[in-house]
Amino acid sequence: MPTTLHKLNSKQNKTLEAIFKNPVSASIVWTEVERLLQALGGQIQLGGGSRVSVLLNNTVATFHKPHPRKETDKGAVVAVRKFLKNAGIQP
Repeated sequence: MPTTLHKLNSKQNKTLEAIFKNPVSASIVWTEVERLLQALGGQIQLGGGSRVSVLLNNTVATFHKPHPRKETDKGAVVAVRKFLKNAGIQP
């Protein structure tokens, strides 16, 4: 269970678990990551180009949406994992 008061649905729980899984997955769809971040209480702001800034539990990070593919690459998954840990979120 994540260390948060927010309730996650089964798909969001699966996404959270996939982000923390080893070896790192390269098949997590970015829109599912965004939905998870929002469900956890994150505020998402679109920046220039493919940049996305996220504020969650007083922790801020900027990510790049994958394109043209919809799947998040391994480096971005590791960055999201680190961001979630810093924000106090773990499965």
